[in-house]
Amino acid sequence: MSNKHPNNNIAFAGVAGANADLICRRAYPYMTSLPVATFEDVFEAVEHGTAAIGMIPIENSHAGRVAEVHNILPSTKLSIIGEFFQRVEHQLLAPQSATIDSIKTVYSHPQALMQCREYLRKLGVTTINYSNTAAAAEDISTWNDPTKAAVASSLAGELYGLKNLASNIEDADDNSTVFLAMAKEPIDPEGEHIITTLLFTARNIPAALYKALGGFATNNVNLLKLESYIPGGTSNTAQFFVSFEGSTKQRNVQLAIEELGFFCRHVKVLGVYPAAAERYVKTPSKTTK
Repeated sequence: MSNKHPNNNIAFAGVAGANADLICRRAYPYMTSLPVATFEDVFEAVEHGTAAIGMIPIENSHAGRVAEVHNILPSTKLSIIGEFFQRVEHQLLAPQSATIDSIKTVYSHPQALMQCREYLRKLGVTTINYSNTAAAAEDISTWNDPTKAAVASSLAGELYGLKNLASNIEDADDNSTVFLAMAKEPIDPEGEHIITTLLFTARNIPAALYKALGGFATNNVNLLKLESYIPGGTSNTAQFFVSFEGSTKQRNVQLAIEELGFFCRHVKVLGVYPAAAERYVKTPSKTTK
């Protein structure tokens, strides 16, 4: 099968060399990463058959949840088929003629600049906000100015022919983003560590959330994540995003969801999928730089 066939494409929001591109290549190395402009475009690419899978960020360990994605999930018909943890590693990238001492201005996404704030402060450079880390790297390559550099991924450096002046310049070593892989059809995963994710809207009655979640406790279902948010920012009815251990094939999970339904106006299962290995592998603690 040709690598250009839609069934072999995995869509992500951004440009080539972005962190989302990096996780696409790592998680699905046999597929072709397909950059699109927005998160909405990622969902549409899968829905319309331009890509077989869409990769979207759901939360960052420092910046929190990705609000734009949460606003899309209630209306999508796609299913989550996997989760992946991407360690965010920032490099200082510049033209081949540049040196550390020649750099005066650094371009990158505001989050990346913030995550490298201490390093850049010590370097004594001016920082300029950019729409995307990889887009900054691309333009640094085009400008070919030894006084300008970008904070971006090592992949961006390779793609745009830039010199890596400094590696892993992020101030903290625990910065990671969780990505979800989305597809048209749900999967039926097997294994020890399975996650179910769903959305629900609680009924407007006293203690509705307390009662809705009671079934998870009484049926011994372990919650991994619970977040509330107001759709569109104007509704007085909160929606809840919840992930928990277990498959919808398990009786205790079925009972928990059944009890949840008694106290909710709407329940939508977003996916049943294998947990990322990082959830259950303890890594040595790291200190802040």
